[in-house]
Amino acid sequence: ISPDGKRVLVSARGDVFNLPAEEGYIANETASSGVADRYAAWSPNGKYLAYWSDASGEYQLVIKDIANKTTETLTSFETGFYYNIHWSPDSKKVVTINQAMGVLLIDIPSGSVKTIDKGKDMFEGGLQGFQVNWSPDSRYVVYNMSKENSATAALYLYDSSSENVNKITSGFYSDSGPVFSEDGKYIFFRTNRTFNPLYSDLDNTFIYPNTTTIAVGTVAKSVPSIIALKNDDQEVKKEGEEKKDKDKKKDKDEEEDKKPESIAFEVDGFEMRLEMLDIPAGNLGKLASIEGKLIYLRYPNSGSPENVNARLELYDFEEKESKPILDDVNGYQLAANRKKIMVSTKGELAVIKPEPDQKIDKKVPTKDLMMSVVPAEEWKQIFNEVWRLERDYFYDPEMHGVDWESMRTKYGALVEQANSRRDVNSIIGNLIAELNASHTYVGGGSMESASSINVGYLGADFTFENDAYRIKKIVTGAPWDLEVRSPLQKPGVDVNEGDYILEINGVALDREKSVYALLQGLADKTVQLTVNSEPTAKGARKVLVKPLSSEARLRNLAWINNFRERVEEATDGKIGYVFVPSTGVDGQNELFRQFYGQMNKEGFIIDERFNNGGQIPDRFVELLDRGPLAFWAVRDGEDWAWPPSGNFGPKVMLINGFSGSGGDAFPDYFRKREIGPLIGTRTWGGLIGISGAPQLIDGGSVTVPTFRMYDPDGTWFKEGHGVDPDIEVVEDFESLAKGTDAQLEAAIEEVMRLLNSGDSFSPPERPTYETR
Repeated sequence: ISPDGKRVLVSARGDVFNLPAEEGYIANETASSGVADRYAAWSPNGKYLAYWSDASGEYQLVIKDIANKTTETLTSFETGFYYNIHWSPDSKKVVTINQAMGVLLIDIPSGSVKTIDKGKDMFEGGLQGFQVNWSPDSRYVVYNMSKENSATAALYLYDSSSENVNKITSGFYSDSGPVFSEDGKYIFFRTNRTFNPLYSDLDNTFIYPNTTTIAVGTVAKSVPSIIALKNDDQEVKKEGEEKKDKDKKKDKDEEEDKKPESIAFEVDGFEMRLEMLDIPAGNLGKLASIEGKLIYLRYPNSGSPENVNARLELYDFEEKESKPILDDVNGYQLAANRKKIMVSTKGELAVIKPEPDQKIDKKVPTKDLMMSVVPAEEWKQIFNEVWRLERDYFYDPEMHGVDWESMRTKYGALVEQANSRRDVNSIIGNLIAELNASHTYVGGGSMESASSINVGYLGADFTFENDAYRIKKIVTGAPWDLEVRSPLQKPGVDVNEGDYILEINGVALDREKSVYALLQGLADKTVQLTVNSEPTAKGARKVLVKPLSSEARLRNLAWINNFRERVEEATDGKIGYVFVPSTGVDGQNELFRQFYGQMNKEGFIIDERFNNGGQIPDRFVELLDRGPLAFWAVRDGEDWAWPPSGNFGPKVMLINGFSGSGGDAFPDYFRKREIGPLIGTRTWGGLIGISGAPQLIDGGSVTVPTFRMYDPDGTWFKEGHGVDPDIEVVEDFESLAKGTDAQLEAAIEEVMRLLNSGDSFSPPERPTYETR
């Protein structure tokens, strides 16, 4: 947002547009036109624009003089990607952060660059979310960083006069997002130090969500508390004194507007000068200060409905209460004059006042935004961007021994021959494959795509016999699986296995009309089926159903239940079966759902075949690795084990070559904790992980492996090889097609051997009661 709040900079497809803040102003104006110009920001005096441009082949800071319409490339970086631009209030300096977590100070008049600090752990919100704030006199820079304890973050202060960096909070908690007050006398910041645990409904585990509140500290001992107690006595002024006071205040305000007061920051004792504002704790975001008020974002508390955006709120120090400014806000920015706020809401931009109960009347006119794109030139930029991102973010600076410069020449020449964005993705895919690392993916971009039509599903298998479609089997999971069921099993729907479906919505089915062809576009809609126990119209009946949009989950539940029933049958009900399809949220849910439902079993088979990864599964293993700590004798009923939510019996894990990433880590950690043997075939072998990379200018994406796992003994995880089984059992697809899973049968045999070995867990006998 511009310093006066009347215009907005929008970066789109590599160009920067200077747009009016609302409809009715002058037409759109291109502020910069480059192949890739990013992160544009107005100087506080409104005279300059700053943005990152890769016109030179590497990203450089460009300054545009708005009045003279001249541009100057200020830096000469040879590598690196750079993020948000933070101007000093005097419009003479800029602070930014690069991909290596270096905090850079760039002097605008001279172009000199100084690294003032460097992080060791990823900042809160990632590099994109890193924020700094300048004191009004442009002397101090305050920011948060994690250097010593990855679980917390401290506030740091850079003094541009002495060029010293001081740590001003201890880092005992996570402190973040600091901002100076508009008069430079206070620093506000978010801090995670509200401890109100939430306990699990399933066991005795707990978490600490919604811990963030806001603290304030004075920059010097002489500055009074912003929430100090006030005397309610009123001084009675003599006639004429009130006017004199007003005139003095006016003169003082005008003087302050010309030059902000400079207050020397007293580093010693800053943390002792902190106070907590009486703002309820929660998930609080970006802070901004205006006179007598503090603006912040309040995100929904953890556990609230998903897809709910934040509310922009304002804390009034005079009235000592928070008030809503606007709901459904994705983000905001305060203008340099502190009289306007730009907000992002519902995919649109608008400029409002920093006052309670705002409404969006006029929006930034982005709908008619137009730009000229030469695809061949854009494709070159995208290719070079990807090459640079891998060079600057890849965890190994030696690029796995690959001559990365030659790869740029080799594959860059192919871009000249590309005829589509899909060709470019194919070339990029081959480029990053040269690194011989897992998690190297490319996707998206500005490509033509055709719209698709949904298909309704009935949750059944069909055969074509007697010149009609017959229901061979209605797919079903376990009786307790209410998550999804076949529409044909809904109470009151008179359809059975063996029945024929003769018509769908009155259209007859025959050899030329598939069941699914007549269900196109009918997912989640009411459909009329004509069914009969015979393949004739005589005696047929009409039933109403609502087809599913997908059968995947239904068939997945049936698959799990078939294996569970086989284990139940083969072990006489002694062993539980748990299928873990991923180490993401869906796999986590499956593990906990199935584990607790069978926790009373004497042992477990954990099936992680086809596990497609996700998060690092240390908590998964913790659940399976709980050992007995104590038992509690009770007069009636059964004695309790502690932990109460553990299974202490033998466990085995099924693995195969279709399990990778988190699906590699899961069996690796299972083995390291000595929980039980691994059975099957070795896993995929991909634990060079990703943590996010900048988006490409046309909306495409590429992953950059930024971290790699190595073991406590100092050896690399076997990338590209995976985790070997303790008991190798190769898949027998012939027997599997006939209903026998050779790997599962081996797991049943092994877990029963362990159960009957005499070494498995048996609960102790209750001691004899004491006379006490």
